[in-house]
Amino acid sequence: MLKRFALSGGRLEEADDEGKVIVVVNPDESEKKYLIAEYQVDEHTLNSALDPDELARIEFEPRHMAFIFKRPKNYSSEDNFLFKVMSTGMFLYKDVLIIVMADEMFMFQDKIFMGSKTIQDVFLRIIYRSIYHFLDHLKAINMISDSLEQKVNTSMENRYLLNMFTLQKGLVYYQNAVNINGYVIDKLKANAKKIGFTTDNQEFLEDIIIENSQCYKQAEIYSNILASLMDARASIVSNNLNVLMKTLNIITIAIMVPTFVVSAFSMNVDIPLQGHPFAFWIVMGLAMVMLMVFILFWKYKKWW
Repeated sequence: MLKRFALSGGRLEEADDEGKVIVVVNPDESEKKYLIAEYQVDEHTLNSALDPDELARIEFEPRHMAFIFKRPKNYSSEDNFLFKVMSTGMFLYKDVLIIVMADEMFMFQDKIFMGSKTIQDVFLRIIYRSIYHFLDHLKAINMISDSLEQKVNTSMENRYLLNMFTLQKGLVYYQNAVNINGYVIDKLKANAKKIGFTTDNQEFLEDIIIENSQCYKQAEIYSNILASLMDARASIVSNNLNVLMKTLNIITIAIMVPTFVVSAFSMNVDIPLQGHPFAFWIVMGLAMVMLMVFILFWKYKKWW
């Protein structure tokens, strides 16, 4: 799917053939051939922009600059707590910006894009928006982690613990993606004049570097906390199961003690009190006494 946008009054609006910002989402073969033939986009770089396992990088071509960076994949319930990253490619020409992505990320409605005056402004704001996308997902991961932690505290199965392992895996992906984005952003800064960034663009780029660094630190903190407490949470699940088994043993033994008394007086042989008119109640009383003795002994030993 190919769409064009044009800058108008500091806003990006969908346009026809005159739009200088071209967004290509999951391009088919005809769209790929169009980009290669019309804009001399390298085929390998184009395919790299659609590969989720591709590393972030920056390349300078005769007519344009190719910039591949990592961003969060739009999360859905089908992902089962696994937060993934995707690759996105931006091809910056003198007066044209081509954005290639595997799935739709935005349509420029965010206020971040308000006030964009040039193609370079849009380019930098897309990077800035991806950083905030990471931060939003990190907040969601933290909330999910807190919710799972409460369930782990009362759980006797590994389901919630496995969900936390999946969350931790996603955090590692995010941490690596933000870190590698930082390297290519630093390379952008080093080549700011070559790219044609204005003074305002370079100041905004400094802000992007700071925000990306803070995002990385936050992902690192969440990942370390989740990893350091994982063993403790696994022990909690094991302890919950031990407590349950202990409780079941107490109930089983408590039932066995009076059962033994009743069973002894139920034998088909001559036994004491078999002719006594209150034999039934005497047997029940003995059973209760034995049960109370057992409970007192259990508490004395502090087994409960």
